[in-house]
Amino acid sequence: MTMSYGLTQLGLVNESVLDLIGNTPVVDVSNLSPNPKVRILAKLEMQNPFGSVKDRIAKAMIESAEKDGRLLPGQTIVEPSSGNTGIALAAIARIKGYPIKILMPTSVSIERRQMLEIFGAEIILTPGEEGSNGAVRRAQELAAEHPEWCFLYQYGNDANPTAHYEGTGPEILRDVPDITHFVAGLGTSGTLMGTGRYLKEHRPGVQIVAVEPPLGERVEGLRNMDEGYIPPVFENWHGFELLDRKRVVRPRESIEWTRRLVSECGIFAGISSGAALAGAAKVAASIDEGVIVFIVCDGGWKYLSTGAYTDDLDAAEAAAEQIIYF
Repeated sequence: MTMSYGLTQLGLVNESVLDLIGNTPVVDVSNLSPNPKVRILAKLEMQNPFGSVKDRIAKAMIESAEKDGRLLPGQTIVEPSSGNTGIALAAIARIKGYPIKILMPTSVSIERRQMLEIFGAEIILTPGEEGSNGAVRRAQELAAEHPEWCFLYQYGNDANPTAHYEGTGPEILRDVPDITHFVAGLGTSGTLMGTGRYLKEHRPGVQIVAVEPPLGERVEGLRNMDEGYIPPVFENWHGFELLDRKRVVRPRESIEWTRRLVSECGIFAGISSGAALAGAAKVAASIDEGVIVFIVCDGGWKYLSTGAYTDDLDAAEAAAEQIIYF
């Protein structure tokens, strides 16, 4: 007797791991809400195959560049990244056969360097004290010196917010049609711009809330717009008009809420996810009722070496000023 599982016929077999990007689950974490009349829902972007929300934009930027002829077979890709975008780009570049150079600050966690090495990326380190902005500046210089390379530039690439406009936004509205607030960290701003625009177009009453660190303090992966650099994506997608409000979250709050997400919900997330949750909790405390969706950007496994989950809270907070978490 021959046994046939019929997986292909049922549509359960994907042709490529790239087909697994997107359609991430939403989980109710309302037990963390300070207001019993406000639900808080987490969209788990760490479920993407390379571990973060940046899988979406990495795929979109590479495919857009291929379509436009800016990226040709065998051409070298160069991109600045403090971790997640670089990992996703390196993985996809490896699958598609592109050499890739990732510029990143020395202050990133060792796990992220290891992941880039596993996927075959060449890592070019920039001074840690210059943070992500230093890596961006150096990448721009190298791209100018090497026009034969393909510089995707996530901070100014329209495929970044478009990936969220076409994917993240529709998924959220499909799964949470009664959403009232969307909360995400402000980094390249692609998640907020793309998702926010889609939600506003289809549910004009939805409030779009950005989470940012205080000026002069570091919750890496997040950006304070007053620090002097505004991503072109934010300007091109009319960010100041799109955002309804911003919530400031300090490094200590980010760590505390990340730990609560693990201990009270079983969701092992990265520190920027704790920042987004802290922002969502502040929104919940300020409204009468509603449904808040926030983005869990990535998983916590890339940050185990930092002590953010197990060290004394004061020590973890001090480390947050030195380590890039996103």
